[in-house]
Amino acid sequence: MPIAPNTSRRALVIGGGPAGLMAAEALAAAGVAVDVHDAMPSVGRKFLLAGKGGLNLTHSEAFEPFVARFGERAEAIAPLLKRLDGPALREWAQGLGVETFVGSSGRVFPVDMKAAPLLRAWLTRLRAAGVRFHQRSRWLGWGEDGALRFAGPEGEIQVQADAVVLALGGASWPQLGSNGAWVESLGARGVEIAPLRAANCGFDVGATAAHPDGPGWSAVFAERFAGLPVKPVALHIEGAGGRRFERQGEFVITASGIEGSLIYAASALLRDEIAEHGQVTLHLDLLPDRDAAFVAAEVARPRGPRSLSTHLKSRLGIEGLKAGLLHEMLGKAEYADPAVLAARLKRLPLTLVAARPVAEAISTAGGVRFEALDAGLMVKTMPGLFCAGEMLDWEAPTGGYLLTASMASGRVAGEGAAAWLAQQR
Repeated sequence: MPIAPNTSRRALVIGGGPAGLMAAEALAAAGVAVDVHDAMPSVGRKFLLAGKGGLNLTHSEAFEPFVARFGERAEAIAPLLKRLDGPALREWAQGLGVETFVGSSGRVFPVDMKAAPLLRAWLTRLRAAGVRFHQRSRWLGWGEDGALRFAGPEGEIQVQADAVVLALGGASWPQLGSNGAWVESLGARGVEIAPLRAANCGFDVGATAAHPDGPGWSAVFAERFAGLPVKPVALHIEGAGGRRFERQGEFVITASGIEGSLIYAASALLRDEIAEHGQVTLHLDLLPDRDAAFVAAEVARPRGPRSLSTHLKSRLGIEGLKAGLLHEMLGKAEYADPAVLAARLKRLPLTLVAARPVAEAISTAGGVRFEALDAGLMVKTMPGLFCAGEMLDWEAPTGGYLLTASMASGRVAGEGAAAWLAQQR
């Protein structure tokens, strides 16, 4: 049974995504009256979009490898996940009447694969707990007297609160409500913020043999193959300072470059290398299930009157998009040399020159630095102000990690705000 709100304590949650809703749930459970303000006509817009192809709620990995997915911020994220990790999130969903299952990749999904039923059940429970929602209410910062300013359908209003949780997202998919405008407001008040950058994003390719003036693919290649997946393929990256990435999977050709799950997994390394050196060269193994000796022998095998394209198709299954990549990336002399061609099939260089804009990315790196926050995610220099979700300075690959950490940070911020309010009494 929900705890009756203690109206002497009122908290505002700004942002109605998963982090904000989880913060509201934690506050309401502690008996705090909660108002959620969101700029969009309805809450959870990005959450619903993420679930359009099947809601990847979390991942079934054990705790330690799960935490390691957060890279440089693993140490900061670990305490949050101890409050809400993958198993706990599945149990939480079950409490809403949503059963989950583990897919073949280890990812966890609702049985019906949909986000909408979970969100509806969650909002029903929050409203029953007394949480009030204010839609089309965009936060504008603070007034001179410290009141929170909001632009709404009836004009600007100002609201006072005993505690505030900001869960405003990063700057990816701004059409869904998160545009990074909060950076200026918090920065003006001295809050330490790492620059927002694209994460889990696509990249533009540099010049190719077929398009030497670059950047980008040749018009023929882009027109024929944009939108198609390259699979199976292995990706190899050697970064500065010993950073490496090597994994098998698939990615997608875009009009100007590449994107997709395998690229997203390596996006932090690719982005940082481009920022430091202006470009990065990765290598593709187009035949990851065949060793180099076998490939070399098959390429060199006499082909009689058959064309080289037909030979590669019959002996190695190289056709369609993979054959197109070879023609795009190799000069005529390289393609005609059996030794060079065999080597490129196992290690095809591809240079990337730019990450796609933040607005196109799945998520955002950078944000409010953990060093500016206490253990309850309260801004050290602004007592009573808490931050959660994607607006914090962390990033993770897709696969359930993003959503789990966002919701975990919301719970910690909500509990932190409730504890702080109790102390103030």
